[in-house]
Amino acid sequence: MSTEKDVSPLTPNIVRALNDKLYEKRKVAALEIEKLVREFVAQNNSTQIRHVIQILASEFALSQHPHSRKGGLIGLAACSIALGKDSGLYLKELIEPVLTCFNDADSRLRYYACEALYNIVKVARGAVLPHFNLLFDGLSKLAADPDPNVKSGSELLDRLLKDIVTESNKFDLVAFVPLLRERIYSNNQYARQFIISWIHVLESVPDINLLDYLPEILDGLFQILGDNSKEIRRTCEVVLAEFLKEIKKTPSSVKFAEMANVLVIHCQVADETKLTNDLIQLTAMTWMREFIQHAGRAMLPYSSGILTAVLPCLSYDDRKKNTKEAASACNHSLMKLVTPEDDDDDDAEEEEEEEEEKSGSTGTPSREDSQLKTETGGSDVLNMSQESVGFSNISFFAPGGAERPQVTLDLDGIVQVLDRHLHDASTGMMTRIAVLKWVYHLYIKTPRKMFRHTDGLFPVLLKTLSDESDEVILKDLEVLAEIASSPAGQSDRSGSCDGADGKLALRVPESIKPGQPPPAGSKASDASPSTPSMNSYFYKFMINLLKRFSLERKLLEVRGAFIIRQLCLLLHAENIFHSMADILLKEEDLKFASTMVQTLNTILLTSTELFQLRNQLKDLRSQESCALFCCLYRSWCHNPVATVSLCFLTQNYKHAYDLIQKFGDLEVTVDFLMEVDKLVQLVESPIFTYLRLQLLDVENNPYLIKALYGLLMLLPQSQAFQLLSRRLRCVPNPELMRTVDESKYMESEERAVSGRSSHTQMDYLELLRHFDLVQSKHLEVRHQRSGRASDLPDRKFM
Repeated sequence: MSTEKDVSPLTPNIVRALNDKLYEKRKVAALEIEKLVREFVAQNNSTQIRHVIQILASEFALSQHPHSRKGGLIGLAACSIALGKDSGLYLKELIEPVLTCFNDADSRLRYYACEALYNIVKVARGAVLPHFNLLFDGLSKLAADPDPNVKSGSELLDRLLKDIVTESNKFDLVAFVPLLRERIYSNNQYARQFIISWIHVLESVPDINLLDYLPEILDGLFQILGDNSKEIRRTCEVVLAEFLKEIKKTPSSVKFAEMANVLVIHCQVADETKLTNDLIQLTAMTWMREFIQHAGRAMLPYSSGILTAVLPCLSYDDRKKNTKEAASACNHSLMKLVTPEDDDDDDAEEEEEEEEEKSGSTGTPSREDSQLKTETGGSDVLNMSQESVGFSNISFFAPGGAERPQVTLDLDGIVQVLDRHLHDASTGMMTRIAVLKWVYHLYIKTPRKMFRHTDGLFPVLLKTLSDESDEVILKDLEVLAEIASSPAGQSDRSGSCDGADGKLALRVPESIKPGQPPPAGSKASDASPSTPSMNSYFYKFMINLLKRFSLERKLLEVRGAFIIRQLCLLLHAENIFHSMADILLKEEDLKFASTMVQTLNTILLTSTELFQLRNQLKDLRSQESCALFCCLYRSWCHNPVATVSLCFLTQNYKHAYDLIQKFGDLEVTVDFLMEVDKLVQLVESPIFTYLRLQLLDVENNPYLIKALYGLLMLLPQSQAFQLLSRRLRCVPNPELMRTVDESKYMESEERAVSGRSSHTQMDYLELLRHFDLVQSKHLEVRHQRSGRASDLPDRKFM
């Protein structure tokens, strides 16, 4: 200092002592400054007080000399002590130079700065709250200080400041949140500890409603939850638990929509090797569960994101049991939010469009204009329903008693997520089941909207039938059955659909009303002349299913019977067999047609699910049952033995005998004999109990006995031969098996069918001609194959 007036009213002795390197001398100078300032306070001389503080700040605390800076810090603290309750008037001048010293390179000086600020804050108490952001910012830096003494001093100051905030009702939370949002993303462990401790304190203060600002810090809290420090994680868990507890108490004041996407992000694990990620995911999933339960339909716009996070968790093993259970609860709760009212939006949109058209028209629209509007209206509705919903369009959860905002189900996004999981080969079994449950649920609750996505979902649903899990296949069949039978599928927009493998272009028949004949030349009359009416996707399903069986023979062998039996439970068994018989009648691959008929025949004769259909075919007493028999018969002709078994089932024994007579003209192969062997085994099964009992009535059933003897003559001396031979030896009065007079047999036949109405009579000669025609095609194909084989060069054996 060049002159004494530069530092007045400080005396030269005070100045010298403040610049001394010894702490004791600087302390003596501080006591003198305190005494001096007290005098100015007594005189109410604020000018001199400010002058002293300015000198201590500029000439000492901000000096280039370290000892001078230390002297300035202790002098500023002495001023604050002297000012007492009046220190609040000078806090800005007192605090700012001290905070500047927090950045000093000398750790001892940072410690003295912390000590000085502690004394200033201790005196001012609540008066420091207007400067809280400055203090918090400085403390957050000291919390990560490498020097333990500085860190210890900052902790003392931190506790003091927390006490002041807790006991005050003037804390400015609005001004503090932006700083908190910025600092919460610090990666420093000590800074995170400092931040989370402050959030914990603020959350516990009754007069501070931090829940209103939770959307701004929630993401940062989940970041802190992944810290490597166990203590920090535990504190963060406590804080999040307290917030969640408060959310459950006051859901009407919670901004669910603003936090939904944050939870979606943290419900997804980026690195499964980190144990902390498991904690983040479990916590986020728990929050999501509570959000869905308390926010209700307000969460629907975020359904696609929620499902993206939740569905993979459903396939977790027991190591993540808690996360899996929370995800399952989220999934079920979210599914319950989808209701039939989500399928009604189209009506309102169409009405609005009609009103706009009416109000915008200047005259009566022409017929062509009306037709054009009708044709284009559907696409407009579709585009409107596919608009994405962002945060700006979502209202907060409405308080109790207020009218809740209209929410829109993000159906397009949901279907996209479900479709992606079905296509992903790595998707776990439980996830696939959950996806299919969602698809089924959406078809039940929002069928009209879902049928817009059917053409896109159909191939992957068919492909899923090849899944390794029976549970997945069962649920997949439920979905396909719902698609095939839903009234919403009664549409003329069927068009064409690629097969499951993209190789088959289908012409889908239009749905025909029951009892109404199809128009001449229509697709329905060409593709399915006798299939009972279902919706436009039923026949498409049957064609694609048989196509998949044709392309994947292993699927037919391993799961074919299982799939068809389940479909018979889910849909009407008669419809299944009726439609498949129609399709197989036009099948070009005759070998596949024969194999498929054999499979269907085995299912028909052995499955408990087909009990009612078998009873319907046993007695051909109605026009419907006769039509069904004729339909099946024409396709069953692809397999001679299956055709005979169908005649046995329907008690057409004479026709069965006529068919067996023709077996002599067929090529008898090992496969053919094996099928006859299986038929003999079926005759001995409970299914044909009525047939075996009819053997007792020899006089009225001569052709049944002849047909069985015909099978016996076809068999070689095998176990099946012995079995059937023993059965026929049990027939009473063998001499009655001689050829009976045809007129007497016709009389018995007339008595047998006296209960049948006239319209149930069938042209059996025409059926025999059809059998001959089909078998000739099979024979021609076999000859062509054998001809190609004969064209191969002969092999010479040495």
